[in-house]
Amino acid sequence: MATHNNHLNGDAISNRHVSKKPKLAPTAAVAVITEADLQSEFSHHDPAVARINNGSFGCCPASVIASQRRWQLLNLRQPDHFYFNELKKGILHSRTIIKDLVNAEHVDEISIVDNATTAAAVVLQQTAWAFHEGRFHKGVDAVVMLHYAYGSVKKSVEAYVSRAGGDVIEVPLPFPLTSPNEIITEFRCALERAKSGGKTVRLAVIDHVTSMPSVVIPVKELVRICREESVDKVFVDAAHGIGCTSVDMQEIGADFYTSNLHKWFFCPPSIAFLYSRKNSSSCDLHHPVVSHEYGNGLAVESAWIGNRDYSAQLVVPDVLEFVNRFEGGIQGIKRRNHEKVVEMGQMLAAAWGTHLGSPPEMCASMAMVGLPACLGIKCDLDVARLRTHLRDEFGVEVPIYFRAPAAAISAGDVVTGYARISHQVYNKVEDYYKFRDAVDQLVNSGFTCAQLST
Repeated sequence: MATHNNHLNGDAISNRHVSKKPKLAPTAAVAVITEADLQSEFSHHDPAVARINNGSFGCCPASVIASQRRWQLLNLRQPDHFYFNELKKGILHSRTIIKDLVNAEHVDEISIVDNATTAAAVVLQQTAWAFHEGRFHKGVDAVVMLHYAYGSVKKSVEAYVSRAGGDVIEVPLPFPLTSPNEIITEFRCALERAKSGGKTVRLAVIDHVTSMPSVVIPVKELVRICREESVDKVFVDAAHGIGCTSVDMQEIGADFYTSNLHKWFFCPPSIAFLYSRKNSSSCDLHHPVVSHEYGNGLAVESAWIGNRDYSAQLVVPDVLEFVNRFEGGIQGIKRRNHEKVVEMGQMLAAAWGTHLGSPPEMCASMAMVGLPACLGIKCDLDVARLRTHLRDEFGVEVPIYFRAPAAAISAGDVVTGYARISHQVYNKVEDYYKFRDAVDQLVNSGFTCAQLST
Protein backbone atom coordinates (compact mmCIF):
# COMPACT_ATOMS: atom_id res chain seq x y z
CA MET A 1 0.00 0.00 0.00
CA ALA A 2 1.18 3.52 -0.77
CA THR A 3 2.35 5.67 2.10
CA HIS A 4 0.56 8.97 2.65
CA ASN A 5 2.88 11.27 4.57
CA ASN A 6 1.63 14.60 3.24
CA HIS A 7 -0.52 15.12 6.32
CA LEU A 8 2.51 15.87 8.49
CA ASN A 9 2.01 19.23 10.23
CA GLY A 10 -1.13 19.66 8.13
CA ASP A 11 0.86 21.77 5.70
CA ALA A 12 -0.70 22.45 2.33
CA ILE A 13 2.50 23.59 0.66
CA SER A 14 6.03 22.31 0.51
CA ASN A 15 8.19 22.39 3.61
CA ARG A 16 10.82 25.08 3.33
CA HIS A 17 12.14 24.74 6.86
CA VAL A 18 14.83 22.25 7.80
CA SER A 19 13.86 21.12 11.28
CA LYS A 20 16.48 21.00 14.01
CA LYS A 21 14.20 18.75 16.02
CA PRO A 22 16.23 16.01 17.75
CA LYS A 23 15.61 12.43 16.72
CA LEU A 24 14.05 10.66 19.68
CA ALA A 25 14.22 7.15 18.25
CA PRO A 26 15.32 3.83 19.74
CA THR A 27 18.95 3.25 20.60
CA ALA A 28 20.70 -0.07 20.52
CA ALA A 29 20.22 -0.45 24.28
CA VAL A 30 16.41 -0.37 24.02
CA ALA A 31 14.70 -3.76 23.76
CA VAL A 32 12.47 -3.84 20.69
CA ILE A 33 8.87 -4.62 21.59
CA THR A 34 7.49 -8.01 20.56
CA GLU A 35 3.92 -9.02 19.77
CA ALA A 36 3.75 -10.82 23.12
CA ASP A 37 4.99 -7.67 24.87
CA LEU A 38 2.36 -5.61 23.09
CA GLN A 39 -0.41 -7.99 24.12
CA SER A 40 0.78 -7.83 27.71
CA GLU A 41 1.03 -4.04 27.75
CA PHE A 42 -2.66 -3.71 26.79
CA SER A 43 -4.08 -6.82 28.43
CA HIS A 44 -6.21 -4.58 30.65
CA HIS A 45 -8.32 -3.59 27.62
CA ASP A 46 -11.71 -5.27 27.39
CA PRO A 47 -11.16 -8.16 24.94
CA ALA A 48 -14.87 -8.22 24.03
CA VAL A 49 -14.80 -4.71 22.56
CA ALA A 50 -13.45 -3.62 19.18
CA ARG A 51 -11.86 -0.44 20.48
CA ILE A 52 -11.43 1.70 17.37
CA ASN A 53 -11.91 4.96 19.23
CA ASN A 54 -8.46 5.78 20.57
CA GLY A 55 -9.08 9.42 19.62
CA SER A 56 -11.51 10.01 22.49
CA PHE A 57 -9.61 8.78 25.53
CA GLY A 58 -6.28 7.43 24.32
CA CYS A 59 -4.60 4.45 25.95
CA CYS A 60 -1.89 3.73 28.48
CA PRO A 61 0.37 0.65 28.53
CA ALA A 62 0.73 -1.44 31.67
CA SER A 63 4.40 -0.52 32.16
CA VAL A 64 3.50 3.18 32.31
CA ILE A 65 0.57 2.50 34.64
CA ALA A 66 3.01 0.68 36.94
CA SER A 67 5.36 3.66 36.87
CA GLN A 68 2.48 5.98 37.67
CA ARG A 69 1.59 3.85 40.67
CA ARG A 70 5.18 4.06 41.94
CA TRP A 71 5.00 7.87 41.80
CA GLN A 72 1.67 7.83 43.63
CA LEU A 73 3.07 5.62 46.39
CA LEU A 74 6.20 7.75 46.68
CA ASN A 75 3.96 10.73 47.36
CA LEU A 76 1.70 8.88 49.81
CA ARG A 77 4.62 7.37 51.69
CA GLN A 78 6.23 10.71 52.60
CA PRO A 79 4.42 13.70 51.07
CA ASP A 80 6.82 16.32 52.39
CA HIS A 81 9.85 14.59 50.89
CA PHE A 82 7.94 14.15 47.63
CA TYR A 83 6.95 17.81 47.46
CA PHE A 84 10.33 19.31 48.40
CA ASN A 85 12.65 16.84 46.65
CA GLU A 86 10.84 15.01 43.83
CA LEU A 87 7.87 16.85 42.35
CA LYS A 88 9.43 19.95 40.79
CA LYS A 89 12.46 18.03 39.59
CA GLY A 90 10.28 15.37 37.99
CA ILE A 91 8.01 17.86 36.25
CA LEU A 92 11.02 19.76 34.90
CA HIS A 93 12.35 16.49 33.47
CA SER A 94 9.02 15.89 31.72
CA ARG A 95 8.93 19.45 30.41
CA THR A 96 12.43 19.05 29.01
CA ILE A 97 11.44 15.90 27.12
CA ILE A 98 8.35 17.62 25.72
CA LYS A 99 10.45 20.63 24.71
CA ASP A 100 12.67 18.33 22.65
CA LEU A 101 9.73 16.39 21.20
CA VAL A 102 8.05 19.53 19.86
CA ASN A 103 11.23 21.46 19.01
CA ALA A 104 10.62 24.44 21.26
CA GLU A 105 13.58 26.76 21.73
CA HIS A 106 13.54 26.80 25.52
CA VAL A 107 12.05 24.69 28.30
CA ASP A 108 10.49 27.84 29.77
CA GLU A 109 8.15 27.86 26.76
CA ILE A 110 6.63 24.56 27.91
CA SER A 111 4.09 24.34 30.72
CA ILE A 112 2.34 21.14 31.78
CA VAL A 113 -1.38 21.29 32.51
CA ASP A 114 -3.98 18.59 32.97
CA ASN A 115 -5.82 18.96 29.66
CA ALA A 116 -5.88 20.92 26.43
CA THR A 117 -9.12 22.48 27.69
CA THR A 118 -7.19 23.97 30.60
CA ALA A 119 -4.60 25.32 28.18
CA ALA A 120 -7.38 26.96 26.17
CA ALA A 121 -8.64 28.59 29.38
CA VAL A 122 -5.14 29.97 30.06
CA VAL A 123 -4.95 31.64 26.65
CA LEU A 124 -8.55 32.83 26.47
CA GLN A 125 -8.37 34.19 30.01
CA GLN A 126 -5.58 36.50 28.83
CA THR A 127 -7.84 37.71 26.01
CA ALA A 128 -10.71 38.33 28.44
CA TRP A 129 -8.45 40.42 30.69
CA ALA A 130 -7.45 42.53 27.70
CA PHE A 131 -11.12 43.42 27.19
CA HIS A 132 -11.72 44.06 30.88
CA GLU A 133 -8.64 46.27 31.17
CA GLY A 134 -9.47 48.31 28.06
CA ARG A 135 -6.62 47.11 25.87
CA PHE A 136 -9.15 45.41 23.58
CA HIS A 137 -12.39 47.14 22.67
CA LYS A 138 -15.94 45.82 22.57
CA GLY A 139 -17.53 45.93 19.14
CA VAL A 140 -14.17 46.37 17.46
CA ASP A 141 -11.86 43.53 18.48
CA ALA A 142 -12.62 39.91 17.64
CA VAL A 143 -11.54 36.29 17.93
CA VAL A 144 -11.66 33.95 14.92
CA MET A 145 -12.17 30.21 15.32
CA LEU A 146 -13.08 27.28 13.10
CA HIS A 147 -16.67 26.07 13.00
CA TYR A 148 -15.37 22.58 13.81
CA ALA A 149 -13.55 23.75 16.94
CA TYR A 150 -13.90 21.30 19.82
CA GLY A 151 -17.10 21.80 21.81
CA SER A 152 -15.42 22.64 25.11
CA VAL A 153 -13.16 25.18 23.39
CA LYS A 154 -16.21 26.82 21.84
CA LYS A 155 -17.73 27.02 25.31
CA SER A 156 -14.48 28.52 26.63
CA VAL A 157 -14.59 31.18 23.91
CA GLU A 158 -18.16 31.92 24.95
CA ALA A 159 -17.21 32.08 28.64
CA TYR A 160 -14.09 34.22 28.28
CA VAL A 161 -14.41 36.21 25.05
CA SER A 162 -18.11 36.68 24.38
CA ARG A 163 -18.85 37.43 28.02
CA ALA A 164 -16.09 40.05 28.03
CA GLY A 165 -17.69 41.76 25.03
CA GLY A 166 -15.50 40.44 22.24
CA ASP A 167 -16.87 39.46 18.85
CA VAL A 168 -16.45 35.86 17.72
CA ILE A 169 -16.16 35.02 14.02
CA GLU A 170 -16.58 31.37 13.01
CA VAL A 171 -14.93 30.02 9.88
CA PRO A 172 -17.40 27.72 8.07
CA LEU A 173 -15.79 24.55 6.79
CA PRO A 174 -17.17 22.15 4.20
CA PHE A 175 -17.43 18.41 4.78
CA PRO A 176 -16.67 16.05 3.13
CA LEU A 177 -13.45 17.65 1.94
CA THR A 178 -11.43 17.08 -1.18
CA SER A 179 -8.46 19.39 -0.58
CA PRO A 180 -6.79 21.55 2.11
CA ASN A 181 -7.37 24.48 -0.23
CA GLU A 182 -11.06 24.45 0.70
CA ILE A 183 -10.10 25.24 4.30
CA ILE A 184 -7.55 27.86 3.29
CA THR A 185 -10.10 29.63 1.09
CA GLU A 186 -12.74 29.75 3.83
CA PHE A 187 -10.19 31.00 6.36
CA ARG A 188 -9.07 33.83 4.10
CA CYS A 189 -12.70 34.78 3.49
CA ALA A 190 -13.41 34.91 7.22
CA LEU A 191 -10.48 37.26 7.84
CA GLU A 192 -11.60 39.41 4.92
CA ARG A 193 -15.14 39.60 6.38
CA ALA A 194 -13.66 40.71 9.68
CA LYS A 195 -11.57 43.37 8.00
CA SER A 196 -14.43 44.69 5.86
CA GLY A 197 -16.59 44.84 8.98
CA GLY A 198 -14.07 47.05 10.74
CA LYS A 199 -12.91 44.31 13.11
CA THR A 200 -9.40 43.80 14.43
CA VAL A 201 -8.65 40.11 14.93
CA ARG A 202 -6.80 39.82 18.21
CA LEU A 203 -6.66 36.03 18.36
CA ALA A 204 -7.14 33.17 15.91
CA VAL A 205 -7.98 29.78 17.40
CA ILE A 206 -7.01 27.07 14.94
CA ASP A 207 -7.32 23.31 15.34
CA HIS A 208 -4.48 21.09 14.17
CA VAL A 209 -6.58 17.92 13.91
CA THR A 210 -10.30 18.55 14.35
CA SER A 211 -12.20 16.13 16.54
CA MET A 212 -15.56 15.74 14.77
CA PRO A 213 -15.36 15.47 11.87
CA SER A 214 -11.69 14.52 12.09
CA VAL A 215 -9.58 16.38 9.52
CA VAL A 216 -5.94 17.48 9.51
CA ILE A 217 -5.98 21.27 9.15
CA PRO A 218 -3.28 23.00 7.04
CA VAL A 219 -2.14 24.71 10.20
CA LYS A 220 1.18 26.13 9.01
CA GLU A 221 -0.48 27.79 6.05
CA LEU A 222 -3.23 29.27 8.26
CA VAL A 223 -0.63 30.63 10.68
CA ARG A 224 1.21 32.26 7.77
CA ILE A 225 -2.05 33.83 6.59
CA CYS A 226 -2.60 35.22 10.08
CA ARG A 227 0.84 36.85 9.98
CA GLU A 228 0.12 38.34 6.56
CA GLU A 229 -3.21 39.72 7.79
CA SER A 230 -1.74 41.17 11.03
CA VAL A 231 -3.69 38.90 13.39
CA ASP A 232 -2.26 39.63 16.83
CA LYS A 233 -1.87 36.09 18.19
CA VAL A 234 -2.45 32.53 17.01
CA PHE A 235 -3.47 29.70 19.33
CA VAL A 236 -3.38 26.17 17.92
CA ASP A 237 -5.61 23.70 19.72
CA ALA A 238 -4.04 20.33 18.98
CA ALA A 239 -5.69 18.01 21.47
CA HIS A 240 -4.90 15.26 18.93
CA GLY A 241 -1.45 16.62 18.08
CA ILE A 242 1.54 14.94 19.65
CA GLY A 243 1.79 11.29 18.60
CA CYS A 244 -0.94 11.72 15.97
CA THR A 245 0.60 14.18 13.52
CA SER A 246 3.90 16.02 13.21
CA VAL A 247 4.34 18.73 15.85
CA ASP A 248 7.21 21.21 15.47
CA MET A 249 7.00 24.62 17.10
CA GLN A 250 9.61 26.19 14.82
CA GLU A 251 7.81 25.04 11.68
CA ILE A 252 4.27 25.83 12.80
CA GLY A 253 5.14 29.27 14.13
CA ALA A 254 2.12 29.80 16.41
CA ASP A 255 2.20 31.93 19.55
CA PHE A 256 0.44 29.26 21.61
CA TYR A 257 0.08 25.54 20.99
CA THR A 258 -1.46 22.86 23.16
CA SER A 259 -1.71 19.10 22.87
CA ASN A 260 -2.85 16.31 25.15
CA LEU A 261 -0.35 13.56 25.86
CA HIS A 262 -2.95 11.05 27.06
CA LYS A 263 -4.60 10.68 23.64
CA TRP A 264 -1.83 9.62 21.25
CA PHE A 265 1.33 9.66 23.39
CA PHE A 266 0.40 6.83 25.79
CA CYS A 267 0.34 8.90 28.99
CA PRO A 268 -2.30 8.15 31.63
CA PRO A 269 -5.07 10.70 31.97
CA SER A 270 -4.65 13.44 32.16
CA ILE A 271 -1.76 15.55 30.91
CA ALA A 272 -1.27 18.20 28.25
CA PHE A 273 1.37 20.79 27.45
CA LEU A 274 0.96 24.44 26.55
CA TYR A 275 3.66 26.03 24.45
CA SER A 276 3.85 29.81 24.68
CA ARG A 277 6.43 31.52 22.51
CA LYS A 278 8.74 33.72 24.57
CA ASN A 279 7.78 37.35 24.05
CA SER A 280 6.49 40.30 25.98
CA SER A 281 2.97 38.87 26.40
CA SER A 282 3.85 35.34 27.45
CA CYS A 283 4.64 36.53 30.97
CA ASP A 284 0.99 37.57 31.36
CA LEU A 285 -0.31 34.01 31.09
CA HIS A 286 -1.63 32.48 34.29
CA HIS A 287 -3.14 29.21 35.34
CA PRO A 288 -6.88 29.61 36.03
CA VAL A 289 -6.43 27.82 39.37
CA VAL A 290 -4.49 30.30 41.51
CA SER A 291 -2.18 28.94 44.19
CA HIS A 292 1.02 29.90 45.98
CA GLU A 293 3.14 30.08 42.81
CA TYR A 294 1.01 32.81 41.16
CA GLY A 295 3.24 35.38 39.48
CA ASN A 296 6.25 33.09 39.08
CA GLY A 297 5.55 32.25 35.43
CA LEU A 298 3.01 29.89 33.94
CA ALA A 299 5.27 26.82 33.99
CA VAL A 300 5.94 27.22 37.72
CA GLU A 301 2.32 28.10 38.49
CA SER A 302 1.11 25.00 36.65
CA ALA A 303 3.57 22.73 38.48
CA TRP A 304 1.76 23.39 41.76
CA ILE A 305 -1.95 24.18 41.84
CA GLY A 306 -2.61 22.59 45.20
CA ASN A 307 -2.35 19.11 46.64
CA ARG A 308 -3.46 16.68 43.94
CA ASP A 309 -2.22 13.71 41.93
CA TYR A 310 0.60 14.86 39.63
CA SER A 311 1.68 11.34 38.66
CA ALA A 312 0.45 11.59 35.05
CA GLN A 313 2.84 14.52 34.57
CA LEU A 314 5.78 12.58 35.96
CA VAL A 315 5.70 9.46 33.76
CA VAL A 316 6.66 11.17 30.49
CA PRO A 317 10.21 9.66 30.65
CA ASP A 318 8.68 6.18 30.98
CA VAL A 319 6.37 6.85 28.03
CA LEU A 320 9.34 7.91 25.91
CA GLU A 321 11.07 4.66 26.87
CA PHE A 322 7.94 2.74 25.81
CA VAL A 323 7.57 4.41 22.39
CA ASN A 324 11.27 3.99 21.70
CA ARG A 325 10.78 0.22 21.81
CA PHE A 326 8.97 0.50 18.47
CA GLU A 327 10.74 0.76 15.13
CA GLY A 328 11.20 4.45 14.39
CA GLY A 329 9.99 5.54 17.83
CA ILE A 330 6.97 7.83 17.93
CA GLN A 331 7.54 8.84 14.29
CA GLY A 332 7.31 5.21 13.22
CA ILE A 333 4.20 4.62 15.32
CA LYS A 334 2.56 7.69 13.84
CA ARG A 335 3.40 6.69 10.27
CA ARG A 336 2.11 3.14 10.67
CA ASN A 337 -1.07 4.31 12.40
CA HIS A 338 -1.75 6.67 9.50
CA GLU A 339 -1.17 3.98 6.90
CA LYS A 340 -3.37 1.45 8.69
CA VAL A 341 -6.26 3.80 9.43
CA VAL A 342 -6.38 4.85 5.77
CA GLU A 343 -6.22 1.20 4.68
CA MET A 344 -9.00 0.20 7.09
CA GLY A 345 -11.08 3.22 6.15
CA GLN A 346 -10.84 2.38 2.47
CA MET A 347 -11.73 -1.24 3.21
CA LEU A 348 -14.87 -0.20 5.10
CA ALA A 349 -15.89 2.34 2.47
CA ALA A 350 -15.52 -0.26 -0.27
CA ALA A 351 -17.57 -2.78 1.71
CA TRP A 352 -20.40 -0.30 2.23
CA GLY A 353 -20.24 1.49 -1.12
CA THR A 354 -19.42 4.83 0.51
CA HIS A 355 -16.34 7.06 0.74
CA LEU A 356 -13.85 8.66 3.10
CA GLY A 357 -14.71 12.12 4.41
CA SER A 358 -11.34 13.52 3.33
CA PRO A 359 -8.40 12.44 1.16
CA PRO A 360 -5.72 10.29 2.86
CA GLU A 361 -3.32 13.22 3.25
CA MET A 362 -5.93 14.95 5.43
CA CYS A 363 -6.17 11.95 7.77
CA ALA A 364 -3.68 11.45 10.57
CA SER A 365 -4.35 8.46 12.83
CA MET A 366 -8.10 8.89 12.41
CA ALA A 367 -10.35 8.72 9.35
CA MET A 368 -13.99 9.53 8.67
CA VAL A 369 -15.82 6.72 6.87
CA GLY A 370 -19.27 7.14 5.34
CA LEU A 371 -21.95 4.77 6.66
CA PRO A 372 -24.60 3.28 4.37
CA ALA A 373 -27.37 5.78 3.67
CA CYS A 374 -30.01 3.09 4.20
CA LEU A 375 -29.35 3.24 7.96
CA GLY A 376 -31.50 6.35 7.93
CA ILE A 377 -29.30 8.68 9.97
CA LYS A 378 -31.26 11.95 10.14
CA CYS A 379 -30.07 13.83 13.23
CA ASP A 380 -27.54 13.97 16.08
CA LEU A 381 -29.81 11.87 18.26
CA ASP A 382 -29.73 9.11 15.66
CA VAL A 383 -25.93 8.90 15.71
CA ALA A 384 -25.89 8.87 19.53
CA ARG A 385 -28.38 6.00 19.61
CA LEU A 386 -26.61 4.11 16.84
CA ARG A 387 -23.30 4.41 18.65
CA THR A 388 -24.88 3.00 21.82
CA HIS A 389 -26.48 0.20 19.81
CA LEU A 390 -23.14 -0.78 18.26
CA ARG A 391 -21.52 -0.78 21.68
CA ASP A 392 -24.23 -2.72 23.52
CA GLU A 393 -25.23 -5.22 20.83
CA PHE A 394 -22.04 -5.74 18.82
CA GLY A 395 -19.13 -4.78 21.10
CA VAL A 396 -17.91 -2.03 18.76
CA GLU A 397 -16.80 1.33 20.17
CA VAL A 398 -16.75 4.03 17.52
CA PRO A 399 -18.01 7.64 17.45
CA ILE A 400 -20.37 8.68 14.65
CA TYR A 401 -20.90 12.12 13.10
CA PHE A 402 -24.10 13.43 11.53
CA ARG A 403 -23.75 15.62 8.48
CA ALA A 404 -27.03 17.01 7.18
CA PRO A 405 -27.37 17.01 3.40
CA ALA A 406 -27.28 20.32 1.59
CA ALA A 407 -30.65 22.08 1.63
CA ALA A 408 -31.14 21.55 -2.09
CA ILE A 409 -30.43 17.81 -1.87
CA SER A 410 -32.92 15.21 -0.73
CA ALA A 411 -31.45 12.80 1.84
CA GLY A 412 -32.29 9.73 -0.27
CA ASP A 413 -29.05 7.84 -0.89
CA VAL A 414 -26.84 10.65 0.37
CA VAL A 415 -24.38 9.68 3.12
CA THR A 416 -25.36 11.55 6.30
CA GLY A 417 -23.46 9.50 8.89
CA TYR A 418 -19.68 9.14 9.18
CA ALA A 419 -17.82 6.88 11.60
CA ARG A 420 -14.56 8.22 12.99
CA ILE A 421 -12.18 5.28 13.17
CA SER A 422 -8.83 5.42 14.94
CA HIS A 423 -5.79 3.19 14.74
CA GLN A 424 -3.33 2.68 17.58
CA VAL A 425 -0.64 0.06 18.17
CA TYR A 426 -3.00 -2.30 20.01
CA ASN A 427 -5.54 -2.47 17.17
CA LYS A 428 -5.89 -5.53 14.93
CA VAL A 429 -7.56 -5.89 11.56
CA GLU A 430 -10.23 -8.01 13.27
CA ASP A 431 -11.44 -4.89 15.11
CA TYR A 432 -12.39 -3.29 11.82
CA TYR A 433 -13.86 -6.49 10.39
CA LYS A 434 -16.06 -6.69 13.47
CA PHE A 435 -17.32 -3.17 12.76
CA ARG A 436 -17.84 -3.95 9.08
CA ASP A 437 -19.78 -7.10 9.85
CA ALA A 438 -21.95 -5.35 12.45
CA VAL A 439 -23.00 -2.68 9.96
CA ASP A 440 -23.55 -5.32 7.26
CA GLN A 441 -25.81 -7.23 9.63
CA LEU A 442 -27.84 -4.10 10.34
CA VAL A 443 -28.17 -3.30 6.64
CA ASN A 444 -29.15 -6.87 5.68
CA SER A 445 -31.81 -6.97 8.42
CA GLY A 446 -33.47 -3.81 7.10
CA PHE A 447 -32.53 -1.84 10.22
CA THR A 448 -32.95 1.94 10.33
CA CYS A 449 -32.20 4.36 13.14
CA ALA A 450 -35.92 5.06 13.46
CA GLN A 451 -36.21 1.68 15.18
CA LEU A 452 -34.04 2.93 18.05
CA SER A 453 -36.48 5.70 18.97
CA THR A 454 -39.08 3.31 20.37
